[in-house]
Amino acid sequence: MARYPKEHKQETRQRIVETTGRRLKRDGIDGSGISTLMKDAGLTNGTFYAYFASKDELVATAVADQMRAQHENIVARAAPGRAGLEQIVRWYFSTEQRDSIEDGCPNAALLDEIGRSTDPTRQAYTDGALVLIDGFAARLAPHDPPSAHLKSLGLLGMLAGTLQLSRALTDRHLADELLEQGIRNALALLDAEQHN
Repeated sequence: MARYPKEHKQETRQRIVETTGRRLKRDGIDGSGISTLMKDAGLTNGTFYAYFASKDELVATAVADQMRAQHENIVARAAPGRAGLEQIVRWYFSTEQRDSIEDGCPNAALLDEIGRSTDPTRQAYTDGALVLIDGFAARLAPHDPPSAHLKSLGLLGMLAGTLQLSRALTDRHLADELLEQGIRNALALLDAEQHN
């Protein structure tokens, strides 16, 4: 007989994944060991291997979860069409999003590290990015989303890169202006696409 019901084990595993996702975005993939990640979840090191075979497996799972949450909480809830894309862009380029790294976008927080990560982590990211891109493309070209797939990938790159640069600048005024310029650039891109 199991010591805890199956639901308890799933809830605990999800808590580990969620707290790890927040910590990774704040401190980076290599910035925390298993002991810190488990402490964040309110658990001991010894329980880690009851849930994950390795830190790499946890990182890949946390990246997948962060990407899924961004899709569910932002992209899936946005209005259809251009209005929804504008909602997404304005959320993405908000000062709150920029200043709250651990609650913000996993793209801007982890993209450079994911590129140097294990294949399973890169695949988890890729799968999540493709879901986001599908959400963008469905709004960009509702009658032919595949035609907007590559443009949507470019939009995601522009969003993440602009946000990363805004986070890196020490001049707060310049960083805020960059976010405003990012909104103008993204909307101009969307408008140009709508007229093609």
